Amino acid sequence: MFSHLREDIAVVFERDPAARSTWEVLTLYPGVHALLLHRLAHRLWHWGLKWLARLVSFFSRWVTGIEIHPGATIGRRVFIDHGMGVVVGETAEIGDDCTLYHGVTLGGTSWKKGKRHPTLGKGVVVGAGAKILGPILIGAGAKVGSNAVVVKDVPDNATAVGIPARILDSDQAKRREEQAKKIGFSAYAISEDMNDPVVKAVHALLDHTVTTDRRISELVQQLRGLGVDVQEDRAVADGFDPNYLNKIVD
Repeated sequence: MFSHLREDIAVVFERDPAARSTWEVLTLYPGVHALLLHRLAHRLWHWGLKWLARLVSFFSRWVTGIEIHPGATIGRRVFIDHGMGVVVGETAEIGDDCTLYHGVTLGGTSWKKGKRHPTLGKGVVVGAGAKILGPILIGAGAKVGSNAVVVKDVPDNATAVGIPARILDSDQAKRREEQAKKIGFSAYAISEDMNDPVVKAVHALLDHTVTTDRRISELVQQLRGLGVDVQEDRAVADGFDPNYLNKIVD
């Protein structure tokens, strides 16, 4: 019990820069309180004291604003940040080192008995307001964006965003970010699923420049292989103002 508590406190300091003292974490962090009470409720549940377990769970919800069914399985070093409005269903499973933000729901989609809630692998991060529904698997290291509604499995280390949630093309996002850095433009916080036409236009331009740069590089190599002296024209690049582009998409 005390080893779990020490881990809970250490995790808060690791993932919440606002934490200032152990006393503050012990007395004022509802996520820590909810996990402590859940361990008691979970143990009572498996001892067959179902009503008493539900009573502890009910008290925990009243005190913390976090509702965790006594039957849910929660691993070590789980961090529930803020926590208000978090709901974890009976057959939900949360792996070690996961992080849940406020308003997260691990819910069911069926009234049938048996496994009906999600399973979160190790190190999953679930953003504020996200809903993960049904007996699906969120792979280890995956991230679920804020307010996403996830109803299908998410692979390991993937990112799911949107309603219904879609898996982001991590390779494409990486290529865009590399191209943005190359031309001096910051793509910070520009999501693929944004509806802003300016954002979509910037993404299209980045995708186009990636392809164009590759084709030009191939042509230059072939021309130089034929003995043609190819000089790079820096006039357009020198006239490019990345600071202005950053401003108009912020």
